[in-house]
Amino acid sequence: MRAFISYSHHDKAALDRLHVHLKNLTRGGHIETWYDRDILAGGDLNAEIARELEAADLFLLLVSPDFIASDYCVEREMKRALERHAAGAARVVPIIVEECDWKAMGELRQLKAVPTDGKAISEWANANTAYLNIVQELRRIIEADGLPPTVATAAPKPVAVRPATTRYRAKRQFDQIDKSDFRDAAFVIIKDYFRRATMEIDLIEGLRGRFVDRGATSFGATIVNGGHRNGTAHITVHCRNSHVAMGDIYYSFSENAGDNTANGGFNVSADDYEQFLVQTMNMFGKADERLKPDQAAEVLWNEFIGNAGVTYD
Repeated sequence: MRAFISYSHHDKAALDRLHVHLKNLTRGGHIETWYDRDILAGGDLNAEIARELEAADLFLLLVSPDFIASDYCVEREMKRALERHAAGAARVVPIIVEECDWKAMGELRQLKAVPTDGKAISEWANANTAYLNIVQELRRIIEADGLPPTVATAAPKPVAVRPATTRYRAKRQFDQIDKSDFRDAAFVIIKDYFRRATMEIDLIEGLRGRFVDRGATSFGATIVNGGHRNGTAHITVHCRNSHVAMGDIYYSFSENAGDNTANGGFNVSADDYEQFLVQTMNMFGKADERLKPDQAAEVLWNEFIGNAGVTYD
């Protein structure tokens, strides 16, 4: 099955991640993807895109605000894809990358979008779960169409070698304002992670989740696992105030915990180049492990749901 991927170049990161998750399907010869970066230098862009628009069996539209804003994506690629879909010559699958006004687009709104219920990839607590859902839906399409794996008859396409990029870093000193700003931003990221992850838990049969926003410096969550005898877990997370020295961000595994108790925490640390979080007061944590805020959120989430007898792979 030959798949044409239509996307805005602003969504390159989503495109690259999709290719990673499609690897099992492409390696097995079940799907062959094409997108404009496959055009070799000196190629006729319009002619090659036109040819692929007619050759594709499947169209994957990476829908985002930038996709909708692109006249070329919408008026050229999506329009032709939908025409071939209506004629029964191909299938169109909208992949919602970020929240946008895609449901206002009549023909697109009528199609089943992925991930589940058209929930944007950016809204999932773990993007890998969203991409897995997408791949599973594509596998169902392939199996429903009954297409055998593609047999390669031509020589492999040449792989473009991209020049190595250098990341320049300059030494600097971080003052107390830098530290406070990083702490506050990290807390917002952790808080949003728990909000979205708790909503996902609540959609799973046998599990219930509740998120409680307690203001700018605190939030709480509860997980109930009906299939486990001790299947209720609570957490309260605080962003440090000036009177507490338990961590820049600290937490208690109890409901409505006061800001003077903690089971663990994260401190803001820095080297000569960047700031990061280090887990403290936790026998399972590695005191020297550097964590970005989203990594800290995942570490804490996994520890929290483990208290309810739930694991997350």
